[in-house]
Amino acid sequence: MTLTAHTRLALLLGDPVAHSRSPTIHNAAFDKLGIDAVYLAARVRPDDLGDAVAGLRALGVLGANVTIPHKQTIVPYLDALTPVAEAIGAVNTVVPQRDGSLLGTNTDAAGFFEPLQPYAERLDGAETVVFGAGGAARAVVYALLTEVRVARLTLVARSPVKAEALAGDFADRDTRSVVTVRADDDASRAVQSATLLVNATPLGMHGAHEAETPWSNADDFHAAQIAYDLVYAPAETRFLREAAARGATPLGGMAMLVGQAAEAFRLWTGQTMPHAAVLRALTPT
Repeated sequence: MTLTAHTRLALLLGDPVAHSRSPTIHNAAFDKLGIDAVYLAARVRPDDLGDAVAGLRALGVLGANVTIPHKQTIVPYLDALTPVAEAIGAVNTVVPQRDGSLLGTNTDAAGFFEPLQPYAERLDGAETVVFGAGGAARAVVYALLTEVRVARLTLVARSPVKAEALAGDFADRDTRSVVTVRADDDASRAVQSATLLVNATPLGMHGAHEAETPWSNADDFHAAQIAYDLVYAPAETRFLREAAARGATPLGGMAMLVGQAAEAFRLWTGQTMPHAAVLRALTPT
């Protein structure tokens, strides 16, 4: 990749970002298609988010992604949201407009459901559990309420108040009243009866949280389940390892990461992400 005076900048805003594979994904795509752009990961502390968004405007960036912990708190700094971002209440992609305004959207929901498509029949009428109540969980809940007909969707969170607020935000889409909330010390039965378990928390992520898991009682896992971890670094988290050891089908977060990135790439460049080149960059021999 050769940088020029015309090279456009795309950024990831988050904290932490050192683990991110997004630069690998987007830079491989830029390089393959000959797009004069570079993608960098920028650690932005919560108190600095407003300044970072002002920087996006001042620099005239090609686009930006947003990750933990900024997906919800970035909303007031943007000029407009797409309908899907409004419904989810969280933003993972910022798309600069011709007039200089910043449009927030969310590609997480589509990226989340893509790896689940082969299991759609198993999920129809099934019970599901989502660990977490933050921005990633919002995209998961939106996808599960709009893409499949689940029998029950239980939110398990350390803060039931936050989970109740999330459930309330989706009340208009929960037409069959399938969403329930459990504290993380009162959800064993829900976990045992679920077909799909989703970790939408940072627990298990490379770094300070790597030894942690959203559900410590691994005896509640079993072979009829799909364990889906949105964490992608490391590729095998403690949650996935313990679930797989009891026969569950493990799904890592890399497929979701590439899926959501492809949509962001299209919005920024108008081109289709070259998946083969991206996957080669992610899994070098």
